[in-house]
Order: sequence, then structure tokens, then C-alpha cells
Amino acid sequence: MADQATQGNSAHSSSATGSLSQAIDHWIYVFMAAFFVVITLTGFVPDSIAKVAAINADQRPPFPMILHVHAVLMGSFLGVLFLQTILAATGRIEYHRRLGVAGGILAIALVVAGFILVPTMFHQFSAMAQNGAANGVDTSSVVERISNVMLLQLRVGILFSLFVGIALAARKTNPGVHKRMMFLAIATALPAAFHRIPWLPNTLGESGLSAHLYILLAISPMLVWDLIRSRSLHKAYVIWLAIFVPSVLLIDALWSTEWWLATAPRLVGA
Repeated sequence: MADQATQGNSAHSSSATGSLSQAIDHWIYVFMAAFFVVITLTGFVPDSIAKVAAINADQRPPFPMILHVHAVLMGSFLGVLFLQTILAATGRIEYHRRLGVAGGILAIALVVAGFILVPTMFHQFSAMAQNGAANGVDTSSVVERISNVMLLQLRVGILFSLFVGIALAARKTNPGVHKRMMFLAIATALPAAFHRIPWLPNTLGESGLSAHLYILLAISPMLVWDLIRSRSLHKAYVIWLAIFVPSVLLIDALWSTEWWLATAPRLVGA
């Protein structure tokens, strides 16, 4: 009788553990989408409010229209992602797929807007630096910073496009790669939000280290759960690392070099 009770308790414990694992499997991506939204809002909302106040005080020029467009597209994309994860978690896969069409269109629009935004913002900050120089202010560090930040922005545009493309190509043949790669794509853009949170470390004055680490931080809940659940590295992460690591090495190799500081303005016609 004691053995039967022990076996019963063990079976119940295993069943409870299995149910918990299945629940996390279903809802981890909803959590990830919500996590990404929280990171974005925490970084951009207070920063935007402060910058609007500076604009109203004539301390900086108004935001260019493409910045508003990019913000709306990113907010919409994250909203669609969040809804898609809920639909998938609750078994409404057909609606998830239909909404995915809107997500694909938003992703394309985001890439286009991003590649317009990069030179636009470079020109705006360059003009601000030139005005400062005309007033006797040393602005060389500002120009260096915006040139280095462009390295990170170009990575976002290229890697986001590539990872979303891989995700869409795998949506029917490999759902596991599809869903993970969508989050890995978005994570490349999240350092922009992390770097706007004033109480978080920021190395942009010296290197791109914080940008690299914040991408890893953003994907860590999903990555850690996958490692715990399967005790192996999913194929999506292998693909991601094969592309992400060379981007880290390239950015670090070019950061603040004379060649890059001379090349960056020419790339955007400044």
C-alpha cells in the first residue's frame, strides 16, 4: 500500500510538472511579446516626453515626420506580435496566420522607414553639432557618437530583415524556427529602448558592448526556457548566432576607427 501511495504521488508530481511545462510552452511567447512591449515603452515614453519638452523650449529641432512614421510602425508591429502570440497560445492558429499577413507588411514598412530614418537623424544631429561648433562648442564627440550608433542602426536594418525573412520562410515547414526567429529579429532593435533607460549601464561612448548585451538580455527568458526544456540549443539559435556573432565582431572592429568616422557621413550624404 505504501509503495502504491508513493507511486501515485510520483505520478501526480510528474503530471503536475508536465502540465506546468506545457503551460509555459504555450505562454512563454506571450510573455516575451509583453516583455518586449514593456522594454519599448519604458525606454521610449519618458525619453520622448523629455524631448518634446526640449522642442517646446526651442532647445532642439522638431522630430522629423519619418520618426513619427517609424514609431507608429514599430508600435503596430509589436501590437500585432502580441496578438499573434495570444492567438497561438489559445489555439486560434488560423487567425494567427491571417494576422501574420499584416505583420509581414508592417515588417517591410519598418525596414523601409528605418533606412530612411537613419540618414535623416544623422543629418539632424550633424546640423546640431555644426551649430554648436559655430558657437565655440567642441562637438567632435557628438559626431563620433552618431557615426558609431549608425553601425548599430545598420545592423538592425540588415539583421531584422534577414531574420524576419528566415522566420517567414520557415512558417509552414518549421514552426519552431518561425516563432523563435521572429523574436530574435525584434531583439536586434531593442537596445535603442534599453539605452534610453537612464538607470541602465550604457557603453555607447566607448563601445557597442551594451548594445550586444542588451540583445542577449532581451531574448534570455525564451533562451533559458528552451535550454531547460530541451537541454539543447534549438536550431533557431544556431542560425541566429552564426549571423549575430560576426555582426558583433564587425561592429567592434569598426567602432571609432578613422576609416569609419570618415565613411559614415559619406554613406548618408552628409
